[in-house]
Amino acid sequence: MSVDGERAERAADGADEPGWDVDPENDSAGVVAALGHQLRLWREAAGLRPAEFGAAIGYGENLIYKVESGKRIPRPEFLDKADEALGAGGKIAAMKKDIAEARYPKKVRDLAKLEAQAVELGAYGNHNMHGLLQTEEYARALFETWRPAYSHDEMDRMVAARTARQSIFERSPAPALTFVQEEVTLRRPIGGTMVLRRQLERLLEVGKLRNVEIQVMPTDLDDHAGMDGRIQVLKFADGSAVGRADGRFAGRLVSEPKEIRILELRYGIIRAQALTPRESLAFIEKVRGET
Repeated sequence: MSVDGERAERAADGADEPGWDVDPENDSAGVVAALGHQLRLWREAAGLRPAEFGAAIGYGENLIYKVESGKRIPRPEFLDKADEALGAGGKIAAMKKDIAEARYPKKVRDLAKLEAQAVELGAYGNHNMHGLLQTEEYARALFETWRPAYSHDEMDRMVAARTARQSIFERSPAPALTFVQEEVTLRRPIGGTMVLRRQLERLLEVGKLRNVEIQVMPTDLDDHAGMDGRIQVLKFADGSAVGRADGRFAGRLVSEPKEIRILELRYGIIRAQALTPRESLAFIEKVRGET
């Protein structure tokens, strides 16, 4: 049997169910349920049974039932095919963005919204590469190290959420982005040597953008203001700011001026202690050559 034939057979018996399971505790589950309800109304208006609709768009009947009942988040191509088959004129396909965001945990969506609004972002990473700097394969390898282990579905969600945030590099006007990374994050071969090499190449690429500065904190430094853990500060066009830090504020978001000043002071000292952006790119290039 051909590959296409095997796929069709799997689709027919419900074994092939592309998409993501809905987390009932996710506050966006209602968005998925609303899509399913609208999809069922469009299908019924077209006079199609679930099996007929599934066959028309190349998916199994079981998946149609799950999507319509709000138990499965469909992939974007499912919505495109459904829109065309049902003659929805773009009304179903228009929900792709909302449905894509429904995959992500609330805290990730909240962070992405803040990053999308920020005019300045400063971040110090002491253990892992900052999420905005990670390649997709590095992010996946990093998540694979976590215990207890993520399921395949959860892994896909987390990687997709992380890479989606990186649209910040394409914004116009471009925000000012600064990152300080510990030397160890450049050397630990998460995912293997080639994954690390491509991650370092990504740093070199991003670090050459005019609105981005990447600095490296050498391991052998004897005075280090970042020993309390990660720091991130985001500033907005209206003059407000939010931040978080692992140590003093236990990773929670803070916005009081006094708290922000503490984070800005600490981050400013960390940047002063680290290698300059030019020295840092040269250092990253050196590590890449050794990898």
